[in-house]
Amino acid sequence: MSLPILRAVMVRVSRVLLGCCIAVGAQAQDSQPGPSASTTSTPSSDQQQNPKKNTIDLYGFVMLDSGYDFGQNDPFWFDVVRPTKLPSFRNEFGPNGNVYFGVRQTRFGVKTTTPTKFGDLKTWFEFELFGTGVDAGQTTFRLRQAYGELAQFGAGQTWSPFMDIDVFPNSLEYWGPSGMVFFRNVQIRWMPIRTDRSEIIVALERPGASGDQGVYADRVELQGIKPHFTLPDISGHVRITRGWGYLQAAGIVRKIGWVDTNPSPRVRLGDHVWGWGVNLTSNLKFTQADVLRLAVVYGKGVENYMNDAPVDIGVKTNPGNILRPILGVPLPVLGAVGFLDHNWSEGFSTALGYSLVDIDNSNAQKPSDYHQGHYALTNLLYHPVSKVTIGAEFQFGRRLNFSDGFNVNDYRVQVSFKYDWKKVFEF
Repeated sequence: MSLPILRAVMVRVSRVLLGCCIAVGAQAQDSQPGPSASTTSTPSSDQQQNPKKNTIDLYGFVMLDSGYDFGQNDPFWFDVVRPTKLPSFRNEFGPNGNVYFGVRQTRFGVKTTTPTKFGDLKTWFEFELFGTGVDAGQTTFRLRQAYGELAQFGAGQTWSPFMDIDVFPNSLEYWGPSGMVFFRNVQIRWMPIRTDRSEIIVALERPGASGDQGVYADRVELQGIKPHFTLPDISGHVRITRGWGYLQAAGIVRKIGWVDTNPSPRVRLGDHVWGWGVNLTSNLKFTQADVLRLAVVYGKGVENYMNDAPVDIGVKTNPGNILRPILGVPLPVLGAVGFLDHNWSEGFSTALGYSLVDIDNSNAQKPSDYHQGHYALTNLLYHPVSKVTIGAEFQFGRRLNFSDGFNVNDYRVQVSFKYDWKKVFEF
């Protein structure tokens, strides 16, 4: 199936998602117990004799990554496969061939549970040592989770409902498939339905986006452009779980704005656009030893929710309009993931798969701007005991530019050692 056809299919699917959400919600709500089942029942003698306890769950792991990169990439991202960080022209990060070592995946977390009259109060705090942003390339503390929930409501930083963490394969490489939705965001969420067979989650998320001024980046008129977000991102998903696995449909709508702060603008450059996305994901359990992890996502202006896509807004020429000569447009993006996790035995397992991200660039972006990325890997993992993983992994990344014809492949071999630990306290 060609990429334009797949995009058209995803657009049509988005139109029926709302109807699916309403139907599943109504079906699941019919199966929920009435208020008397949870608020008026008298505790049994067993519950009185064995009241629920507070728990503190401490967990984490120490992990060493070592490997050899046969090609080259941005040195701030030396130990991951990110097609966006591969060279955009020949020998941008040369020379080829580099050895790397790091412990940046090392992690520590705390989960707590406290019984209340409204149900369990749950909190989750987690950090790792993988520096990003201004700390890119550094081994330093980075917050992953800071989240709490009680009854149907939760707040804090955690996985966006637009994403599905269960699509992530059992791999050694840290960053993961470039074509999957992957974003931890600050949010307020409502979870009206959560059972073993169905789930609905809706959230208001912190807005944010990035833009590419393309070939006009050095124009003085654009230096006063500033982002302006007046609404939160609205996201949600519906999940149906059965014996064969699950199917999840997620969606997001967002308003992305920018203003011209120049004191005497000669042209109108401030504007806003609407971004949206649909993400269909699944885990299929073919056998007790095999799980197929699948995802297809399509949208416009949702690149910052993707695992490896650069900008949400591109610049487009607007011929014939002297007051608004250029426009900011949400960039269409298509992502796909397909991975198989196979357990050979109790001590050995393998992950094998591929991921794609494809961006429909606007006409005023630079010829060297990122257009398409490919990601693939396979590994063999050994567990001498349940809390130890030793593995070797072959990794592949590929970058294609927008219109200058440049593309590059990267190949890596990684060997990692992971030591898990966990301790639960009850009181």
